[in-house]
Amino acid sequence: MQLSSKLKGLQVTLTGNPAEFTLEARIYHSIYMVAFIALGYNVPFNYFVGLPWVALISLIGLTGFAALYYLSRVKKRFTVSVIGFGILGNIFFVSVFFLNSGIDGPILILYALFFYLLCSAAPKNQQWIWLSVNVVCVTAIMSTQYLYPATVPATYPTVLSRFTDGVSAYVVVIVTLFFSLRYLRSNYEMEKKSAVDKALDIELKNIQLELLNGEKNKLFSIVAHDLRSPLASIQSYLELLTAYPLKEEEKKEIELKLLSLTKNTSNMMANLLSWSKSQLEGVRVNIQHLYLLKTLHDMLKVEVSMAQEKGIHLTYHINENIFVKADPNMLLLVIRNLISNAIKFTDAGGNIQLIAVVEGDCKISITDSGRGIEEADQKHVFSLKAKSTFGTNNEKGVGLGLILCKEFTELQNGSISFTSKMGVGTSFVVSVPVPDQDIPSSSQESQLSEWL
Repeated sequence: MQLSSKLKGLQVTLTGNPAEFTLEARIYHSIYMVAFIALGYNVPFNYFVGLPWVALISLIGLTGFAALYYLSRVKKRFTVSVIGFGILGNIFFVSVFFLNSGIDGPILILYALFFYLLCSAAPKNQQWIWLSVNVVCVTAIMSTQYLYPATVPATYPTVLSRFTDGVSAYVVVIVTLFFSLRYLRSNYEMEKKSAVDKALDIELKNIQLELLNGEKNKLFSIVAHDLRSPLASIQSYLELLTAYPLKEEEKKEIELKLLSLTKNTSNMMANLLSWSKSQLEGVRVNIQHLYLLKTLHDMLKVEVSMAQEKGIHLTYHINENIFVKADPNMLLLVIRNLISNAIKFTDAGGNIQLIAVVEGDCKISITDSGRGIEEADQKHVFSLKAKSTFGTNNEKGVGLGLILCKEFTELQNGSISFTSKMGVGTSFVVSVPVPDQDIPSSSQESQLSEWL
């Protein structure tokens, strides 16, 4: 098994990696392996059977083919190398024809083998050219021998040497055809498997794309419907304010409802725009060393006010010395969405608590005493399959907030998780990295004093 693996590795080294070379180029390089073995064998063989000039020509051919192999395999000049291979090969076999008894020697069968190997690797637009060259060359050398027999001397000193050379040529042709066909068949099967795998991969991606497009179409239809509803309510409240004389208490109540509807609609639009941008353009992450309390403070004051208007007690506990490595805009979006969801699904008189602690990473937990998430829906919380639900005051959402929370948290090298129990409440935990311990404390103190 180890030997087989080493031989396969050697073959890839000599013929080229499929990632770098085309199938034609790899076949072409494998032809050179055959040529090197055949010519390396023929040089001493022809010398010992009494054909020194054939041995010399074979040695010159071996050197030339080695240079052309280097040109293709190392310099990656495949087309130029193929042309050189065709020219040198035809010159070589024409020369050997006149040095090795012409038609009475084995050269024609070897010449045919060379043509087969050349056309196996040559680009399609060159094959007719090489066929024409082969036919012209063979016709010319055979006509020359027929018309001028003296130009092709008998070179075999004995019948045995001629017999041995013929048998040797036959063996070379058969062995070359066998291994070249095996190599071609092996590469054909490999390319076929690769094509099948690619087709299956494309089919799978098409199915996934169709499903994703279906989910997006569903999402945008929900968005269109859900934006229409709060906008219609805002319009109705404004018409009430302008069309009828109302008491101060009634105006105050309508104004609070308008503020709540506007904030909820604004959050929906912000989430939709952030998600759409991330899908179309991708997201750029700007990781910084952030003072956590400073980053979240203004947003938390607004959320505390919104919670108070709904009669919910929202508190937060963040140590003033906590620094994190995060994108400020992404971190704000994540925490704001989680708090808004907690407010949305918590009844008046409920409690929401945000606590940040450093335990390896910085863990920011948002825990509410709201209605909780049904167990059947928990597995879809971070996906487009999440159901669009109403809050305790009929606040509406499209389910994008938590998708963005997960995506943006992970882009900041963090993680998000949750636990929930119906009728008891829900707790989300966002984990974000903290700076290395070797950050100078003076830098932290500077940011802290600047904010304070």
